[in-house]
Amino acid sequence: MLGGVRYGMADAAVDAPEIPGAPYDLEFFFDPGCPFAWLTSRWATRVAELRDLRIGWRFISLRMVNEARDDLPEGYKSQQVKGTEFLRICAATRASVGNDAVAALYTGWGEALWNQNRGDRPYRDARREIVEGIDIEKLLVDAGADPGLIAVAQTEDCDALIRAETDLALARAGNDLGTPIITYGPPDGPSYFGPVISVMPADDEALELYDAIRTMSRFGWYSELKRTNRAPLDLPLITG
Repeated sequence: MLGGVRYGMADAAVDAPEIPGAPYDLEFFFDPGCPFAWLTSRWATRVAELRDLRIGWRFISLRMVNEARDDLPEGYKSQQVKGTEFLRICAATRASVGNDAVAALYTGWGEALWNQNRGDRPYRDARREIVEGIDIEKLLVDAGADPGLIAVAQTEDCDALIRAETDLALARAGNDLGTPIITYGPPDGPSYFGPVISVMPADDEALELYDAIRTMSRFGWYSELKRTNRAPLDLPLITG
């Protein structure tokens, strides 16, 4: 599974608080370390702009999703730790400033990471170096938040919230999933893993894809349409 596999079903009823400013047209669960979530988030953000929709940003930690696994490479585990550390900052920012600040933080992080050309460096080396060089304090300032919130990354103060939202995503969409997960018409609307896309579509295609998903989501008995053959992700960090 892209992003990871969770063993054991999440509880059907999960106690996760509403996002400040709810209700939203979509709720987007993201882990900042997942390139698939990043590209899909750009699609969802553009659709929201074109259709005047509101996105509520929620958290799903791949470190928590995969914590029962002992077969992951150390480099992959360290990436997931970094992702959870940034989610802690996002959670503290959402509590203090609101949902829009999370959108700004995630956008700043993603542009600083995925839009960088790795050149001749191996992907994992380039990724690690770029992540370590991201100026998170500046991202916080640009998002209208206190740069001191960076300290939250090294605490577990927000972990209960992140775990609750991770469990909420999996309770809504199913347990053998990674990121991204999107809920359409939350809290009771359908939730799906994906769409997994390899390029950022043009506006007309972005809307066509969104409408197709919304059409399929009308059928409560529909669950999955999938293929594992796909084009490489069109992100400079990956393509070089």
